[in-house]
Amino acid sequence: MKNFFKDKYTRFGIAAGLYILFVVWLGNYWFLFGLPIIFDMYVSKKVNWTFWKKRNKKNHFLIEWLDALIFAVVAVSLINLFLFQNYKIPTPSMEGTLLVGDHLYVSKMAYGPRTPNTPLAVPFIPNTVLNKKTYLEWIKRPYNRLKGFSDVERNDIVVFNFPASDTVALEPSDHRVYAKGNFDYYDLVRDEAYALMERDKIQNNRQLKYSVYENYARKQIHKLYDIETRPVDRRDNYIKRCVAIPGDELVVRGNMVIVNGEEQPEFEGIQQLYRVTTDGTPINPKSIEKFGISRQSADIRNNPNYLFPLTIAHAETLSGFPGIISVKPLQMYSRGEYDRNVYPHSSAYPWNAEYFGPVTVPAKGETVDLTLKNLPLYSRIINAYEKNELQVSDSTILINGSPADSYTFKMDYYFMMGDNRHNSADSRFWGFVPEDHVIGKPRVIWLSIDKEYGGIRWNRLFRLVRSSR
Repeated sequence: MKNFFKDKYTRFGIAAGLYILFVVWLGNYWFLFGLPIIFDMYVSKKVNWTFWKKRNKKNHFLIEWLDALIFAVVAVSLINLFLFQNYKIPTPSMEGTLLVGDHLYVSKMAYGPRTPNTPLAVPFIPNTVLNKKTYLEWIKRPYNRLKGFSDVERNDIVVFNFPASDTVALEPSDHRVYAKGNFDYYDLVRDEAYALMERDKIQNNRQLKYSVYENYARKQIHKLYDIETRPVDRRDNYIKRCVAIPGDELVVRGNMVIVNGEEQPEFEGIQQLYRVTTDGTPINPKSIEKFGISRQSADIRNNPNYLFPLTIAHAETLSGFPGIISVKPLQMYSRGEYDRNVYPHSSAYPWNAEYFGPVTVPAKGETVDLTLKNLPLYSRIINAYEKNELQVSDSTILINGSPADSYTFKMDYYFMMGDNRHNSADSRFWGFVPEDHVIGKPRVIWLSIDKEYGGIRWNRLFRLVRSSR
């Protein structure tokens, strides 16, 4: 048996069989032209494919190290691309379920790995370093997802590319702008447009159409910032809970998510802000450490009135602490109160983070009637995600230059929300997540580092990440 596996034809047969299975999984049969290379590597050996090494001779130890390094880079790159990757929780938006500093093993096989849109990139470093891209767009591939174990299901925790980071404003190149860093381009445009509108109203007692201010704001931001567009696979990574899948009708009422007429189950980690009132006795920070509340989420200096993100169970526990007078859920908005930061950013939809919808999540192949009123719900899908030219001329909607009164979606979409409901930038603010943005499903917390209180959270190591259906 030992000699059997040393036979060159046997080794070629095993390697070729595995390679053929991989090509079938990829669904791109052009890669079958790689079989002659495999044959030469194992049988004919006419070409030295590891050209940096000498055949049948002892190599310098630096060459051996180089060979090992190349193998490691290729192997890890393939693992990250097709099997899993590491993801670190940077913000408290999933607090209660996942904590800042949790390091996750994210399975790409769960929903099927995507083949890269931009395969030419420097491995293992961020997409942008010193305001320079670390990838090349010389080769651009269309979206393609390989077969996975399942589809995204309602209430799954999902890692995905942040849709709104397709366009970002990089560190300013003009000294007139004092803020530093990378910014959401669309938020900048919207904020500047509304600021111009308010200024015009106060100074000139007039208010033009929002589109007038938006166009001017867009021009100004392009002058003041370096604007960068990114392909799907080079956008920032986010993690949220998928609360609605294609075809679902979703509505949020007083922070309660209702899907298809049924309230979302009370998951263990779901949090919202509570107003905590004491009799003047300050709350000891150590006493709330066990609740997993990060300092990004709570300020413990506001005695006797505190605001804490809490689960229902933690709120009940805290209400029993000495000196606590009341623990009540915070209501920041009322029904019908318009928040311009909330999707679809149109006064025709007077929604806010606590009272949102109803809205139906778009499904692939579904056709909707288009009107000027509902266009804000779908304009980003039509234009940015599904790559159509969208215009409105004299109250007529034009798609790719032709009048349109309906639209058929090319992809499935999802509605994502953070479990820390009052401290999460999610679909309530930037809309639906297209299927081509989905990366994978977190499976295990393999490391958890608490930088605020110091040390490793040993009780979270190798904990399974459950969707809690």
